[in-house]
Amino acid sequence: MSACPVPMQFRRVVVADDHTLVAQGIERLLADSFQSIELVGSGEQLLSSVRRDPPDVVVTDISMPGMSGIEAMRVMHGEGYAMPVVFLTMHDESSVAAEAIRAGARGYILKSSAGDELMRALAGIMSGQTYVTPTLAANAIVCAGRPAYSLTEKQLRILEYVSLGLRSKQIAYELGVSVRTIESHKYAIMQELGVHGTLELVRKAEQEGLIRH
Repeated sequence: MSACPVPMQFRRVVVADDHTLVAQGIERLLADSFQSIELVGSGEQLLSSVRRDPPDVVVTDISMPGMSGIEAMRVMHGEGYAMPVVFLTMHDESSVAAEAIRAGARGYILKSSAGDELMRALAGIMSGQTYVTPTLAANAIVCAGRPAYSLTEKQLRILEYVSLGLRSKQIAYELGVSVRTIESHKYAIMQELGVHGTLELVRKAEQEGLIRH
């Protein structure tokens, strides 16, 4: 029995992680506090589960095959599903935590410090709190105070490739899309950040914490 069980208002939880052993570990951790636990392995499966039987809370990784956890959360919120979403992830960058919180997450926890911390976070969001792993919290709050840019996960990935010096043709090859698609996204990113050239784009993205490497 967990030392900090979640109140039983939480009937059902969906856990999304593409690593089966990790998901099963989370399931064991939550077993005493939920009547129903469903494990899924991708953002698309998470969406299907939420649409089929909306849970009381979602615990999800960020990086998964296909749709990321953040993208799935945006779609859920866009469709009117208001259950809290908690990210349990290996991404220890404050900028990623800030992006998740800006996008509507109620919790952000590192896998390296899970366990009782996850249980405390879930108990806290029952009373309307937002929980961020303490080692990330201060910087994440600073980052979250910056302007919220509506960039997609794909655009953020393109931005990272641009910052590494890759040309549009190389990025297109990496992502399996056309050069025209990359150029279109790049133009949209520049419009969103209010810049007009690649060097200015990278500088502004770094200042705003949008580049994760």
